Amino acid sequence: MSNSKQSNVGNFAAIVIPATILVAFIIFFFVLGSPDNFNDPETKHSPKSGNMMGMVYTGGLVVPILISCFLMVWVFFVERLLTLGKAKGNGNVSQFVRKIKSLLSSRDINTAMAECDKQKGSVANVIKAGLVKYQEMEKDNELDKEKKILAIQKDIEEATQLEMPMMERNLVVISTLASVATLLGLLGTVLGMIRSFAALAESGGGNAEALALGISEALINTALGIGTSALAIIFYNFFTNKIDTLTHGIDEAGFSIVQTFASSKN
Repeated sequence: MSNSKQSNVGNFAAIVIPATILVAFIIFFFVLGSPDNFNDPETKHSPKSGNMMGMVYTGGLVVPILISCFLMVWVFFVERLLTLGKAKGNGNVSQFVRKIKSLLSSRDINTAMAECDKQKGSVANVIKAGLVKYQEMEKDNELDKEKKILAIQKDIEEATQLEMPMMERNLVVISTLASVATLLGLLGTVLGMIRSFAALAESGGGNAEALALGISEALINTALGIGTSALAIIFYNFFTNKIDTLTHGIDEAGFSIVQTFASSKN
């Protein structure tokens, strides 16, 4: 992947993270914190019966941070889905690799390269790089066969290294969110419990409303943190499996290219 593409991907994360935080705080203050959600619009301490938005608002300032994490998980999910779909190419990767192996067995390199042009994507790019080097080594009369094989392997490895950053980029953000969301939920839980015990201490154990508010804050943050973390873990494993499938296809086709050349008379 070129430096400009890497920069664009990095810029995406740099824009998304502050944007989702801003959106989360807007949602918190103007949607969840709308006066219509509360019995007392000024204090906003008593949500209307059955009003979930007002109830979530009582979770405190950790809530918008957790909402931003939740939004980030979904934004990066869509971004990774589109990117890996592009990396996969136009058709099924397994079928494409089988077709390439079949063409290699009949030594029809030109048709194999044409199939790569049709397939497109990261897998096809790597395989085509190996096929181009294959043809170069067929015409080379100076290097011995072992060096030619090493040259083909080197080109395949270099092409793979260029494509892998695009496939793996932003996965670290999703995995980080899986851990951070849980910790933030725990932080919100602790703050809620502190608030509960402080209310008990101030009232001598008789302020039920303040106690309920603190417990509500604790449980809301716990639910948001665990829910966001669970979603991030599911998405991370989903994309990891997708990448493994793509890299397996690259390795399988690359091995076939090398073995086909090794068995040739060149």
